[in-house]
Formats: sequence, C-alpha cells, structure tokens
Amino acid sequence: MAHSQNDGPGLTILGKLIMVLFIGACGFGAWWLISRDGGKGGSPESSNPGNSSGTTSEAQEPDSKSKAENRTTVRLAYGTEKKRWLTWAVDEFEKTPDGKKIEIELLPMGSLEGARATIAGEEHINVWSPASSAYRNVFVDEWQLKYGGGNPIAREETLALSPMVFVFWKERHDAFVSHYQTVDFNTIAEALHEPGGWGTIANKPEWGFFKFGHTNPNESNSGLLSLALMAQHFHDKTRPLTMADIVDPAFQQWLRTIEGSVSGLSNSTGNMMRDMVLKGPASFDAIFVYENVAIDYLKNAEGRWGSLQVIYPKINLWNDNPYYVIDAEWTSKEVRKAAEIFLDYLMSEPVQQQSLTHGFRPGNPSVPIKGTDSPFTMYAKYGLQIDLPAIAEPPASDAINNLLTGWQRIRSAR
Repeated sequence: MAHSQNDGPGLTILGKLIMVLFIGACGFGAWWLISRDGGKGGSPESSNPGNSSGTTSEAQEPDSKSKAENRTTVRLAYGTEKKRWLTWAVDEFEKTPDGKKIEIELLPMGSLEGARATIAGEEHINVWSPASSAYRNVFVDEWQLKYGGGNPIAREETLALSPMVFVFWKERHDAFVSHYQTVDFNTIAEALHEPGGWGTIANKPEWGFFKFGHTNPNESNSGLLSLALMAQHFHDKTRPLTMADIVDPAFQQWLRTIEGSVSGLSNSTGNMMRDMVLKGPASFDAIFVYENVAIDYLKNAEGRWGSLQVIYPKINLWNDNPYYVIDAEWTSKEVRKAAEIFLDYLMSEPVQQQSLTHGFRPGNPSVPIKGTDSPFTMYAKYGLQIDLPAIAEPPASDAINNLLTGWQRIRSAR
C-alpha cells in the first residue's frame, strides 16, 4: 500500500503539467493564426501566399495602372541636332500639370530617316521634327503616293533656326587660310585633291591628308543641304535650284571631285560633331554642320584638342527645325491635342530661351538673340556671327530628288 500511495501523487502532477503545456500550445497557435490573418478570420484573400499585407497591394495596383492608362503618349521623331534641347524640354515639361497627363516619347533619328519611318507607319510616329523643311514636299509626295491624297501634316511651326557652317580645328584653319586665302567649297575641293596633303598645304606632313566630312545625304538633312549649298555655290545663285542646275555636266563633274573624297558620312550631325571633338584632328580637319551643333561643342573642344573655328559659307540655307503634327490613322484626336500642347510649350519664351543656350536662333521672335548671356556674344571669338552674307531659297522637291540620285551614282562609282 505504501508503494501505491507514493506513485499516485507523482502521476497526477505529471498529468497536470502535460495538460498545461498542451493548453498553452493551443493558445499560442490560435494567437499566431489570428495575428497572421490580420483578424480576418483566415479568409482565402488574406492568407494568399506572397501577399503579407492582405489586399492592400492588390487595391493599389489598379490605381497605378489607371494613372498610366490615363496618360496620353506622343511619339516624336526628331533630328539629333536638337537632342540636348529637347531632352531638357521634356524633363521640364513633365513637371507641369500638362506633363502629368502627357508622355513625350523622343525618337532620335536622322531627318530623312525620320521621314521614311513616319511614312512606313511601323513606328506610329505622331510628330516629325527634322532639322529643316527642305525634305517636306518630298515627304508629302511620298505620303500621298502610299496613302492616296491628303495632307499628312495637320499643323506645323518653326521651332528654331540654324544656318550651315564649316567647322575647323583652329590650328588647321589658320594653316588652310594661309595657303588658300579663303574657306569655300572650291578650296575644300582643292585641298581634298592635294597629293601631298598637309605636307604641301602647310609643311606639316605629320598631319596626313586633308580630311573633310559631312553627313550622309540619304539619311541626314545636313548632308542633303551640303549638296544643295555646293550647287548654289557652283552656280553662284540664291534663287531656287532648277533641274538644269542639277544635271549640268560641269556641276556633276565638280561635285564628283568633292564627294569622291569626303570622309565620315554619318547618319547624324550631332554624332559626327561629337566624334570630331572626341577623336580630334585624326578624324576630321573640318566638317560642314549646323551652326547650333557647332556652338554646343565649342567650349567642350578646348580642353581636348584645342579651339575650333567657325566659318560661314558665302551662300547659306536656313534649317528651320519644323514641328509637324502628323495626321495619320494612328494619331487620335487626344494624341493630336497632346502634341499641340507640347508644341505650345516648346514655343513659350522660357523654353525658347533655352534653345538659344544650345545655339539655336529662337523661332519665337519675342526672344532676342543678342545679349551678354547669348552664345553669339560669348563665343564671338570662334567666328560666330549673327548676320549672314546671303540666304538661298530652298530647292524644290524634284531638285532634291535629283541631287540625291546624282550623289548616289557618284558614290557607287567609287
């Protein structure tokens, strides 16, 4: 009996201990489940794996989607000469109330490349902004051939102006002028065909041959205008080029002497100017580009290969940097309105003032070119000038097409 009395109380205490532990474990488990479900009774939505915050993220996702869907996107194909200015403008536009509702998608393209992409329709371009309107009539003609009549341009404005310029490395320019007295397409042609190169021109054989570049006329507006200004120079006229001017055998022969030796032929004026500054005289001694592109790089060049020198041709052409709102099936009324809102923003005085900073002559006449902060004042020592000798009238579309045809034959015969 003594054995039985000693064992009884021991078993009772152990049982009680086990029961306490079991009840405690059940209570902890219930508390953990409730706290994990956020007190929602373990509903499937609240216990969804990977969604530790219940339905909060699912409730927010439609809101962010709806904001994105409510934004109107405008696809803008532009010549790369405007890259710095337009990139700045888009960033600033996004800070405005209109910029919260409109997204501007910038598509950098050579001017002629942009025209062809717009006509092709694959990129669904809503705005085409080439460097100049020189190719405008060709664009309209080709559009109408493909789509059958109708003007594809719903609205157009001149954003900014820029003439064409020769850009030399200063040391090479001084040596060139010392030998040839002037810089024009005739002396450029002579230098390109000098057998002794810089050895004959300036007693600098270590400089190699004279290297001159412009962009590809098939892809870039500045290359096309290079050909047009060569023709204007050869015929010494500011009136529009005629078909007779273009097919003139003497002109075609003279053009061959230049184009057979031109270097580079980039599809982008901005990229060609950048390469000249980055790589120095080893790439080009001189190039023919937009004035604004030259201005954008004048200061950058000094710390690399020395100063640049800007020279204006005797006869020039304006690059008017038009903004064409495209009337196409993929440009809805909402997109067209958004494109015009952004155009109005670009034409505003503060944004036009910034175009001057990047070397353009503002398209808004309210913004002056002269002033202490104007690049034309600050960089006058590099050869910049506001007044131009003579401005030619733009060539007609048939002259443009035949200039390109003649150039293609010259290049294929090399």
